[in-house]
Amino acid sequence: MSRPAGELRRAILDEARKSLLERGYTALSMRKIASAVGCTATSIYLYFDNKDALIHALIDEGFEQLNQVLTQATEGLEANQSAEARMRHLAYCYFRFGEENPEYYEIMFMLHPTMMERYPAENYRRARRNLELFAEALTLGMPEGTARQIAAKSAATLLWTSLHGCMSLLIAQRIDVRLDRRSLVDEAVEHAVSLVTRFRQAETIGSDPS
Repeated sequence: MSRPAGELRRAILDEARKSLLERGYTALSMRKIASAVGCTATSIYLYFDNKDALIHALIDEGFEQLNQVLTQATEGLEANQSAEARMRHLAYCYFRFGEENPEYYEIMFMLHPTMMERYPAENYRRARRNLELFAEALTLGMPEGTARQIAAKSAATLLWTSLHGCMSLLIAQRIDVRLDRRSLVDEAVEHAVSLVTRFRQAETIGSDPS
């Protein structure tokens, strides 16, 4: 009995994610995936044009899941929460996503085979929604302005690189084993919060007409 289309597509994606991280991009094979999930290689091409399209679908899923986590995090905060409290909550949710979804995180941010087709620009634009949530936390309650929005995006990018660097090293197990993992995450989060304070202070001073 053949599988429902949605179930087969899910099985293909799950097997591709597993194979990609165990064997790498070069060894990723449509035939091997088909054999593992019990279908023909031709069936996979009904859903994905090639293995790069398959990987792009996994990246899309990861970014969508991260966006759901971060969006729910912001929606769950009280309106009177400070920008620092909002960023602290966002940062911890970001780390939780990475810790609970290391396979997706690695494919989203740490897989860069030079021979893979470029991730579509329109997909990148959707992925940037996550960065925009950090930028919004930076400017919470501040007057809007083009210059401030640009500055916030730049600051949010720098803030994200700090969180991402820590998360990537934790996933790759490149952290000194003598360091406490939880304490390191706590310090990374507080560093992010300190960047929020510095950004808001600088923007307030810069906009002061006196």
